[in-house]
Amino acid sequence: MKNRIRINKSHLFGVLAILLLYSCVPTQKAIREENKVVPEQYKNRATDTVNLATVNWKDFFVDPKLIELIETALANNQELNIMLQQIAMANNEIKIRKGEYLPFVNVYAGTEVEKVGEYTRDGAVEEQLNIREHEEFPEPLTDFSVGLNVSWELDIWKKLRNGKKAAVLEYLSTIEGKNFMVTTIVSEIANSYYELLALDNQLIIIEQNLEIQQNALKMVKLQKEAARATQLAVRRFEAEVYKNQSNKFEIRQQIVEVENNINFLLGRFPQPIERDSENFIDLPIDAISAGIPAQLLANRPDIRQAEYELEASKLNVKIAKANFYPSLGINAGIGLQAFKTEFLTSTPESLAYSLVGDVVSPLINRNAIKAEYKNANSRQLQAVFEYEKAILNGYIEVANTLSDINNLKENYALKELQVEALTEAIDLSIRLFKSARAEYTEVLLTQREALDSKIEIIETKRDQLLANVKVYQALGGGWH
Repeated sequence: MKNRIRINKSHLFGVLAILLLYSCVPTQKAIREENKVVPEQYKNRATDTVNLATVNWKDFFVDPKLIELIETALANNQELNIMLQQIAMANNEIKIRKGEYLPFVNVYAGTEVEKVGEYTRDGAVEEQLNIREHEEFPEPLTDFSVGLNVSWELDIWKKLRNGKKAAVLEYLSTIEGKNFMVTTIVSEIANSYYELLALDNQLIIIEQNLEIQQNALKMVKLQKEAARATQLAVRRFEAEVYKNQSNKFEIRQQIVEVENNINFLLGRFPQPIERDSENFIDLPIDAISAGIPAQLLANRPDIRQAEYELEASKLNVKIAKANFYPSLGINAGIGLQAFKTEFLTSTPESLAYSLVGDVVSPLINRNAIKAEYKNANSRQLQAVFEYEKAILNGYIEVANTLSDINNLKENYALKELQVEALTEAIDLSIRLFKSARAEYTEVLLTQREALDSKIEIIETKRDQLLANVKVYQALGGGWH
């Protein structure tokens, strides 16, 4: 007997050794680690760590009507509310993963009735047995039980704990995703708001220009009556008036569409947007403090989101690797069991307990586990590339916008000179036309160029404001 027991133990240890040996994981590592190196500074910028991204959006925007719109959007925007539900689900996933590596304790109660055939093995045995003298075996046989059951998978390879850590990182990733959505919503509303102000001012410019053109048309008609101008000149001036009148309706349609875009972001049906369009052309353009590129890693929510996704993907590789190893489980139970309820409380006769431990390891047909392990490695590589792409995209966005701000500043200064010159040219052309020293085409061309220049300077002002919003967003501001 002793030899037999020794042989069984040796067989058991041999089988376990084979299982452990066979559980070796195929070697596969990520091609490379993530690259976090960024340039020390932006082009033509000093290495000053003062960064606009740390400014709260309520302090960045000074227009109270714009601030009110943004606050409404952050409370009612449907996409943002959807993202908040994703955050809640990610938080629940942490609780699910945490519970997986803790023991499961269940309470049970049950009853059973069994009737076996007389000509079966169990029936033949019952026929010969008596529970007590002169008493037949109960038929049908009942069974009552109540107790506790415990099951626990020992997390010896940290698969379940890594799953919980990965869930935490995914939760943090959804938080950063929400922050990125907030900064996007803030910038979209600001952009649309400034677009509205620009359209309002363009409409004002067109109406002012229409007044000039209608006065010029009256003058040409008088000139025609005096035989100093032709019907051709009259019709050309009339066509110019009609053209600008039609442009008014185009601008009004654009205003409606931009207003409705803001209403959509605010989560409400179309209604007028309150705004202050006066003094648009005189709105100040503040200097930009861009900081240093390394600050993007901490300030931009999309980069932080990609970083959390990368760390979670590394843990998922470890989880997939642990699937090759044996899993150790323990099941235990204790309770009371009897064929009559009156015997349930008779202890220790009705006491029942069990303790089972098992080791399970994949042995044959492990292709699915291997495929999942390879997929986990590929997903980690994807996360590396996504992280590097987010950093590169962030740096380029800031660099492009800083360059745009500088060029728009120079552009606006020249536009001012152009508007001043052409505004003066309108009066000169009319006086010269009255004295027959200029053709009507020169008057028309001057008026048209003056209108275009005023429209362009409004667009340039709008672009300056949009560039400031864009660089604020690109630096990682807007979600604080």
